[in-house]
Amino acid sequence: MSQTIPHVLSIHGLSTQKLPLIFDSPHSGTHYPGDFDHAADPLTLRHAEDTHVADLWAGVVDVGAVLLEAHFPRSYVDANRAADDMDPDQIEGDYPGALRPTVKSGLGIGLCWTRVPPDGGPMYHRRLAASEVAARVATYHRPYQAQLRGLLDDGHRRWGAVWHINCHSMQEVASAMSTQDQGTPRPDFVLGDLDGTACEPTLTETVRAFFAARGYSVAINDPYKGMELIRANGVPAQRRHSLQIEVNRKLYMDERSREQNAGYGALKVCFSALAAHLAVHITHQLERISAQ
Repeated sequence: MSQTIPHVLSIHGLSTQKLPLIFDSPHSGTHYPGDFDHAADPLTLRHAEDTHVADLWAGVVDVGAVLLEAHFPRSYVDANRAADDMDPDQIEGDYPGALRPTVKSGLGIGLCWTRVPPDGGPMYHRRLAASEVAARVATYHRPYQAQLRGLLDDGHRRWGAVWHINCHSMQEVASAMSTQDQGTPRPDFVLGDLDGTACEPTLTETVRAFFAARGYSVAINDPYKGMELIRANGVPAQRRHSLQIEVNRKLYMDERSREQNAGYGALKVCFSALAAHLAVHITHQLERISAQ
């Protein structure tokens, strides 16, 4: 049984939860709201999606974990950004509250995307109205972030610690909208822990070693260190651990058509096996905590 806010999010595995282990997929949504009013080719715009990521991780509920997924597209409003991460020059009218744009806004991929991947063309033929942006935050962005925080708080309350895996996918090579040089090849996986500040080192190493043992190439914090959802929720000193995992899309789909490729099934099995591996890791960590 899943809990759903229509077109916004779904939570899977609450009734079978056995561990303080929460996975979330904030960028795999494919429900495009009718008021998006973008100027992009629809298929090209889908390059922004982490297409299929929530399904790839669906097996985590079988080990007693919980999975939260967004249904709205990140290009409409990005749940992995702060609510103030937008350039004021991109908004028409007075936005309620101060804006603090980051490098992501400069690339056109802040709170509400203003450029279309992979080449960085304009998303709109106009500036977004302040009221539009505020409505997207209220209807989609804030509920997603609040639900994730609620799941993490509940896990921490019940078990005294919580582990959060933030699930993403990345293009095979860097695009014109990347912080890397265009065309730079990516490894199979990138793990982001904000340079060791968002989770215990053993969590990052456990995941790295798991993938490496299966022959995958793994980088840590390069080029993705993690963004808002692990920044806001990862506090290791409070036994709150958040890790971002980026998977290279070449492993599971055709980036042009968005169709699954021959590697899809094996990767889904791999992710379920990782969840089981993390369940063992977390069980041992909880035993150590209870013995203190």
